[in-house]
Amino acid sequence: MFDRRTFLAAGAAGGASLAFPSFAAPAPAAGRSPALAALFDQLFQEQLRLRPESATQLGLDKGANADLRAKLSDVGPAGRAAAKRQTQDQLRRLLRFDPATLSPADRLDWETIVYTRRSSAAVQRFEFGGFGYGPSPYAVSQLTGAYQSVPDFLDTKHPIETAADAEAYLSRLSAFAGQLDAETARMRHDAGMSVVPPDFILDLALIQMTKTRLPSGEATPVASIVRRAAAKGLGDRYGRDAARIWDAQILPALDRQIAETRRLRTKAVHDAGIWRLPQGAEFYAAALHNTTTTALSPDEVHKFGLDQAREITARLDAELRRQGFRNGAVGERMAALYKDPRQLYPNTDEGKAQAIAYCNARLAAIRGRLPTMFSRMPTYRFEVRRVPPQTEAGAASAFSQSPAIDGSRPGLVYFNLHDSAEWPKFCLATTVYHEGLPGHQFEGGLALSNAGLPMIRKTGGFSGYGEGWALYAEQLADEMGMYDDDPLGRLGYLKFQLFRAHRCVVDTGIHHLRWGREQAIRYFVDQDGEAPGFATREVERYCVTPGQACSYKLGHSVFTGLRDRAKAVLGPRFDIKAFHDAVLGTGRVPLDILRSEGERWIAMQRRAA
Repeated sequence: MFDRRTFLAAGAAGGASLAFPSFAAPAPAAGRSPALAALFDQLFQEQLRLRPESATQLGLDKGANADLRAKLSDVGPAGRAAAKRQTQDQLRRLLRFDPATLSPADRLDWETIVYTRRSSAAVQRFEFGGFGYGPSPYAVSQLTGAYQSVPDFLDTKHPIETAADAEAYLSRLSAFAGQLDAETARMRHDAGMSVVPPDFILDLALIQMTKTRLPSGEATPVASIVRRAAAKGLGDRYGRDAARIWDAQILPALDRQIAETRRLRTKAVHDAGIWRLPQGAEFYAAALHNTTTTALSPDEVHKFGLDQAREITARLDAELRRQGFRNGAVGERMAALYKDPRQLYPNTDEGKAQAIAYCNARLAAIRGRLPTMFSRMPTYRFEVRRVPPQTEAGAASAFSQSPAIDGSRPGLVYFNLHDSAEWPKFCLATTVYHEGLPGHQFEGGLALSNAGLPMIRKTGGFSGYGEGWALYAEQLADEMGMYDDDPLGRLGYLKFQLFRAHRCVVDTGIHHLRWGREQAIRYFVDQDGEAPGFATREVERYCVTPGQACSYKLGHSVFTGLRDRAKAVLGPRFDIKAFHDAVLGTGRVPLDILRSEGERWIAMQRRAA
C-alpha cells in the first residue's frame, strides 16, 4: 500500500496563494486554460500552507515555502474548521468553470479535482474521527495520531543540512507537543459522541505510546538530530535543546495522552465494526466511496470479493498441485508452506537484514525487464527498508512512501518485520513488485515526472487507482517471467491475489455484516493460510480505516477489464506499451473516470486502425 495520507484525500487546506519553487510545472501547453492552470496552482499552494508536512515530503519546503519547514499541521479545532472552509471554497471556485468549454485534458484535470473536493466534503461532515490511510472514525489509534507519525517524519523526512534546518527541526519538535494535546482533546470530544475505538485498538495504541515515551537519551527524534547535526558539523547544541524540549514538553503531553487512552480503555467494548457508532453506517458508506472511488454498496463489494476469491482459489489450487502440494484445503496447504523452515528468515536483526537485502535484490532484478512492458521509466531512486521497531506492533505489513519531487530523497518501501515468520521468502517478491517496481513507486514516479499534469494532480492520489495499479503490477511481474525460476514465488503472488479478494469480504464483514475481530482473523487464517499475526494486524488495520482494504481488488478489476476489452476490440493491433501509456498517462483518477478514459482510448485506437 502506498502512503495514503495525501492532502488531496484529506481535503485539508487553507492560507494564501504563493509562488511555486523553481522546479514547478511549466506554463500550460497550447489549448490548455491559463485560468484553470492558475487555479490549480492556487489550490495546491493552499494545501501546502495548511499541511506543511506535505511540503517537506515532496521537497517543496523551500523558496517561498521555506517557512513551512519549521511547522506542523494544526490538528486542533481551528485547523479542522479551516480544512472544511477550504474544501467548500475550493469547490466553489472550481465550479465556476463550465466543463463543456474545456479541452479534453483540462476537463479530465477538472473532473478529477472536483471529485476530490466532493469526496472530502462528504467525509468532513462527520464531527469525529481523523485520517490515516483513508478516513478513520478515530483520531488516535495504532495507525492514526501524531504520536506514531511525527517521530518517524522528523527522523526520515525532515532534512538537516544547515543550522536553519536544525532550528526548524526544533520548532517542529516543540509543535509536536501541541499536536499531541490537540488530539488528546479530540479523543475526549469524540468519546462524548460515543465514538471510542475498540478495546484491542486502544491496547495497541498504548503499546506504541509506551514505546514512544522514552527518556530523551533514547528517544528517536532526539537521537536523530544529535546524529545528523554532528554529521554536518553543527555541534551538539541542537541535541541538547531537543532533549530539553522532549523532557519539558513532549513527555508531559504523551503522559496526558496515555492517561486519556487508559481512561477510554476502561469503557471500551470489543465490537470491531463501526456499525456500532452513531452514524456508523453513513460513515462506512462515505469511507467506502472515498477510498474505492466507486458507487458500490457494501453488499455488492462483499459479493464481488466472494466471486473473485472462488476464481483465484481454483488457480491457486492448481498451482499448488503442480508444485506437489495436494493434500488438504488450499488454506491448510498454504499454512504448511508458511511454516517451512527453508522459507523463513531468522527472527533476529541479522535475519531481518537478510530479508531486506533480498527485497532490494528483487527490486534491482525487475528493473531490466520493465522496458518490455513500458515506454517510459521513472528517474527516481527507490529502496526497501524495515519499519522502525517502535511502531511495528500496529504498522501496516508493508507500505510505500513517495520520493521527494526533486529527487533529493528516494522512494521508500517498508516491510513490517515484527515477526519474520509472517514474511516467508516466497511472499516477499510479489510485495516488492506491488510496493516498488512496477507498482506504487513506478506509477508514482511517472506521475511526479509527468509534464502534462498540474502539480496538484502529480502529488494527489486515489486508493482505488493506486492500489488497483499496484495489484495489477504484481500480475505484470508474473507475465514478465519473474517467477519462471521461482515457482514458490508464483504461489506467493496468487496467495496475495486471493488475500486482496478476501479483504473485500472481511472489510464489509466487519463494518456491515457485524463480524467480530476473531471471526475476521479466523477467516484469513482458514481461507488463505495466513500467519495469525499477519492476519491479526490486517484486521485491526481495517477496524480503524474502514473501506480502504476493498480498493485493491476493485481497482485491479478495472485495469484488467480495460486491458481485456482492448485486446478483444483491437486484436493483433493491441500494444501493451501503448495501453500502459494510456492508463498511466491519465494520472491518478477515480475508477469511474479511468473506465471512461480507457473506453475513449480504445475507441480512438479502433478508429485509427
